[in-house]
Amino acid sequence: MIIREFGRSCFVGLLSLASMTAGCRIMPDQALSYPADQVIYHGFSDPPRIRFGSYPSSNVGTFFKGPDLGTHGYCFRLSEKDGIAYTCRGGHIDVIHVRIAADWTAYLTAATYRHLMNHENGFSCKLAVDRSRSFVTLTYPANWDHLPKIQQMAIAKEVALAVGPYLTFTMTTWHEMLTWYGFKCIGPFPEFPSAFSWEDSYSNLLGTMVGARALLDSQHKYNEAVKIVLDQEMQKLGIQPARVARQASESVRGRWFTGNIIFHVNMKKRNFDIGLENGYSTPTLVPEVSACPDAQPLPLSVPRLDVLAQYGFSVKLEIEPHEWEKNKILRVVYGNQPQNRIIPDRDFALIMDDIRQQATAMYGPEYSPNYAVRPKDMYTAR
Repeated sequence: MIIREFGRSCFVGLLSLASMTAGCRIMPDQALSYPADQVIYHGFSDPPRIRFGSYPSSNVGTFFKGPDLGTHGYCFRLSEKDGIAYTCRGGHIDVIHVRIAADWTAYLTAATYRHLMNHENGFSCKLAVDRSRSFVTLTYPANWDHLPKIQQMAIAKEVALAVGPYLTFTMTTWHEMLTWYGFKCIGPFPEFPSAFSWEDSYSNLLGTMVGARALLDSQHKYNEAVKIVLDQEMQKLGIQPARVARQASESVRGRWFTGNIIFHVNMKKRNFDIGLENGYSTPTLVPEVSACPDAQPLPLSVPRLDVLAQYGFSVKLEIEPHEWEKNKILRVVYGNQPQNRIIPDRDFALIMDDIRQQATAMYGPEYSPNYAVRPKDMYTAR
């Protein structure tokens, strides 16, 4: 079986099925019974579970879905309906990526809130399948300790709702970078074909939006709120029946991908647009889908931290890689004198330029749309 969290090659055997249902303690135990907007205050004691996933290509092992996506479960739920959907304005959407990014957004938003209310200087976090660890440094306004508790709570919630999506999108993007440079989460099975495949980054970004919006819902429990927002967003993007999703993938066989089974897929089409150029990520649409005449892509805004300055906060994020492939990436940023941490706001543009150049050499420029190299004098922190 294939287990994926922002990747597709974690072949871990039947024992992993147990891990999907275990390790889902909530703090306190009934936190998910609260309205979604209260989950921020009560928090989670465990990160989101691992889910199954597939490629967007029409090969054995890919499951295509239509508008009925079932329920949502931060903990394991058989009633989730996951797979690859097709939308007129967002192209193929990996529902697994959306769900995981939504749950990581909720988890990291709650974690940020707790650390802010405890006036801690920072914390660290990591995706379950990566060895890299992200370090978050928090800087507070000078008058923070003098504010009334109720005002601190309101400000901390708003700050956390910005930091949670930002951390999630940054960490999921880092995972795509790792897999591009050869990282395999478990065993010998390559994840390179999935690195920045044409639906990945946009699906991750959509998930952060779904999670953040769900956390604002004061009427529904978290899982219900995610289902509502996910259905709304997919309708806005123009979700199509499962047969259209499959036909769209099959129509680009040979051009965007080759191979019939999941372990032998050669993915040519990539989307490297993570918002570095203009703050928006633009999806890749399959051309000439008859169900979507004259479709235009709907760009999504990447998470930003602008609201923090309004309250006198700042956040610094550093990623410390521990994978075998770390030196390949560190050399791109630091040359022959590598340091041991990546600063995403400063370094992601350099790394993406290197990845795009490699992709162009392998596949040609037509296989890496929606991304433009930024001049180095445009590298600015968010």
